Amino acid sequence: MSTATKPNHIGRKISRIRELKDMKQEALAQALGTNQQAVSIIENSATIDEEKLIEVAKALGVSVEAIKNFSEEGVFNYFNNFYDNEINGSVVAPQSNHCNFNPLDKVVELYERLVQAEKDKNEYLEKLLKEKINLLQNINNAI
Repeated sequence: MSTATKPNHIGRKISRIRELKDMKQEALAQALGTNQQAVSIIENSATIDEEKLIEVAKALGVSVEAIKNFSEEGVFNYFNNFYDNEINGSVVAPQSNHCNFNPLDKVVELYERLVQAEKDKNEYLEKLLKEKINLLQNINNAI
């Protein structure tokens, strides 16, 4: 039993590109100015008229050619080659894709900011609580 998809099924290609971009059908529908059911119909269609394909490509942020030439194998080859080249030290991608900071330092920095925010929140709540206690004491003294 073969699980291979038809290579020219445009709807499936659109669906896979959308999924790889971590986009839901509802989000694509909103970008196209339509509803989720219409996107489902598009993704189940083997062919799509050129005008609709142009709209979908724009909404997905890819070219029409990228949709027409999309293949799962191509995606895996791209990422495998990129990873293999990184491991072997021959960087194909621009250097700007590399971190020029220590991610762990950023995590620590974020943690410290979160702790400080919690301290500030606690101080504010303590201040409010003291004001409420003073107000209640003033009311009790007046009675």
